[in-house]
Amino acid sequence: MDPITDIFRTMHVTAFGLHRLEATAPWGVKQENQTEEKGTPSGKRMPPADLAHFAMLSRGNCWLSVEGVPEPIPLTGGDCFLLARGTSIVLRDSPRTRPRSTFREIGATANGNVALYGGGGAPTTIVCGSLSFDRASLKPLSQLLPSFILMKADQARTLALHITVQALASEMAEQSPGSEVVANRLAEVLFIQVLRAHIASGSERNQGPKRNGGPERKSGWLRAIFDPQVGTALSAVHDRVSTPWTVESLAEAAGMSRSAFAARFKELLGQTPLEYVTEWRMQKAMQLLEQRDKKLIDVARLVGYESHAAFSKAFKRVVGANPGQYLKRGFERDGRAAIAEDF
Repeated sequence: MDPITDIFRTMHVTAFGLHRLEATAPWGVKQENQTEEKGTPSGKRMPPADLAHFAMLSRGNCWLSVEGVPEPIPLTGGDCFLLARGTSIVLRDSPRTRPRSTFREIGATANGNVALYGGGGAPTTIVCGSLSFDRASLKPLSQLLPSFILMKADQARTLALHITVQALASEMAEQSPGSEVVANRLAEVLFIQVLRAHIASGSERNQGPKRNGGPERKSGWLRAIFDPQVGTALSAVHDRVSTPWTVESLAEAAGMSRSAFAARFKELLGQTPLEYVTEWRMQKAMQLLEQRDKKLIDVARLVGYESHAAFSKAFKRVVGANPGQYLKRGFERDGRAAIAEDF
C-alpha cells in the first residue's frame, strides 16, 4: 500500500462550512493568520481536528496574495487552492483594492450558504470551505501538506479533477434537495484530487520555489515521500506496519547507512524513524479500536505488538489515554456533539 492511500484511508477527510461568496468589484477579503478557529461561517460546530481551507473560482477573476509569496497571483474560473491553517491570504478584485473584511465577517452575513459582498461592479463567484481529518488524528494537516497548493485551471490535470470542479460549482449554484451533502462529499474528493494533481506536477520533487507560485518548502511529509531513499522506507512502513521495524532494518530498506538514514529522516520529517513508526501504529490502532469489532490483543498484534500490555503502554504514551479511556472519551464527545447538532 502506498503511504498516500494509507494516510487518507486511515485519517478520514471531512469537509464543512461550505459556502458561496458572490463578490462584486471593488472588493477585498482577507484570511488572517489564526492559530485557533472558533466557528464556521454558518455558525455550525467545527470538528476538533486540525484544519485546512480551500477556495475555488467558479466565475470571474481575482487576485490572490499569499503570505511568503512576493507577487500577487491572478486567478480565473476553474482555479482552486488549498491553504493550511495559519497562512494569511488576501483575495480581491484588483491588487490595488484594500481588503476591508475577513472571511469570517463576510460569512456571518451569509443568507443560507450564500454571502454577498462588494461594490456592485464586475461579479466573481468563489466557493469556499474548510477541511479536517476526523478526531482520530495524531498528525495535523500542517505537518502533512504544504502551507499552500494552487491548481490553475490551465495546468495539465486529470479528467476526474475537471469533472469534480464542475460538479461542485453546479451543486453550489443550483441548491437542489440534498445539495449540501453532495457538495461536502465533492469537496472531500476535490481535496484528494488537487493533492494528487499537485504530486503529479512534480512540485514536491523540486528543491527551489514552487512553479505554481507557492512558497519554498524543503521538508515535510510529501517531500519525504518523494525522497528516493526515505520514501522507500516510508512505503515499507505503511505497507507492513506490523513488522518489527528497527532503524537498521528501515535504513536497509532505504539502501542507506544507519546514521545517514536517521539524519535524513529527521531532517525531512522532524522526528526519528521509530517515533514515526510508533505514531503511525497508534493512528492505525485508533481506527481499529473505533470499529469496535476486534479484541484489544488483536488490535495490538495488527499494529506490531505481541502483548496488550506493551501496546497499551505505547498507546497511552502517544495518545495520552489508554485504549479504554480513548474509546470512552470518543463516545462521550460524540454524544455531546449529537446533542449540540440537534439545536
